[in-house]
Formats: sequence, structure tokens, C-alpha cells
Amino acid sequence: MAREPVTLLRAVQAVLIPQGEAVQLPEGAWLVLQQSLGGSFTVMNDRGQLLRIDGADADALGEKHAAEARAAAEARAAAPEGPFDEQQVWRALQDVYDPEIPASIVELGLIYSVASGPVEGGHRVLVHMTLTAPGCGVGPVLVDDVRRKCLSVPGVKQADVELVFDPPWDPSRMSEAARLQLGML
Repeated sequence: MAREPVTLLRAVQAVLIPQGEAVQLPEGAWLVLQQSLGGSFTVMNDRGQLLRIDGADADALGEKHAAEARAAAEARAAAPEGPFDEQQVWRALQDVYDPEIPASIVELGLIYSVASGPVEGGHRVLVHMTLTAPGCGVGPVLVDDVRRKCLSVPGVKQADVELVFDPPWDPSRMSEAARLQLGML
């Protein structure tokens, strides 16, 4: 994706990367779009800071990006129906992206395990995941993304996500596809 400059059409809440702090961006703010993956947008402001804008606020970036966010939301809504399948959880997690690295958290090796068990009316999913750096402030944002993706899978009634740092993450956990995409092969 080419780095694309945009001017905000309205004020919008964003999250500073990697600090994880919520900030308000004013209408008219000049930004450069860095990546749009999984329905959210990573932008850089005029001070060189990276920020994450949720897909629900894509209209502030312009109609083209609002249409992209709507298409991503429609694709999520059209998730396969049917009985619970743990593999569907893994497929759903493929759509969660690190806001700094243009690869899914599954391809980055941040998901250590997915387990499931029955609960009243469906299944409970437990995900153990890590971050590329223990002090990453966007950890809570990623945890919330993972929880929402799990709950979008048919039959999932409860989703718990635990951040773990043992074993620590390192680039050897990345898939070959992620390493190729990031120019590490």
C-alpha cells in the first residue's frame, strides 16, 4: 500500500502506538495512512507518531476508507454459520493485525494457544497470546480485538484472552509467510 496523505473530515478518537493512550485528533488534522488491515487504520501524524483509528471512524478518513471499513465489516458479518469449529476461531484471528506490523497476529506467532470447552448455550474459548514487546501499550487494544473476533465465531458464547510473556516472543515464532512479507527471508 502506498503511503497516502489524508485530512480528517471530522474529529476522531485514536490510540497512540505503541503507548496505547487514547487521543483526540481534530478535524482537519493531516495524516499519512500507513496501513489498513482488519478493518482498522494505522496513520502517522505530522509529528511522526503512529496512531490507530478504528474502522467505525473510517468516515473521518474519507469515503474510500469508509467503504473499505464497511466491506471489512460485511465480510465479518458474513462469517460462516453452522456448528462450532475451533478452526474457525483460528481463521477469525487471522483478521487481527498488529497496528505497527502489516501482518496478522497469527502469522506473527503472537497466538500461543486456542482452547475451547462447552458452556451453557455454546462454547467458551480461551486464547493465550503475547505481544512483540511486554511493555507494548496497545496490548489491551489487541486483546479486545481478539475477544471480539472470537465472539464473532458461530457457537462462541464466551471468550477469554490471557496475555502471557513466557515464553517470550521472538521473530523465530513468525510464519514463513510473515517473514517473506516483511522482507526477512
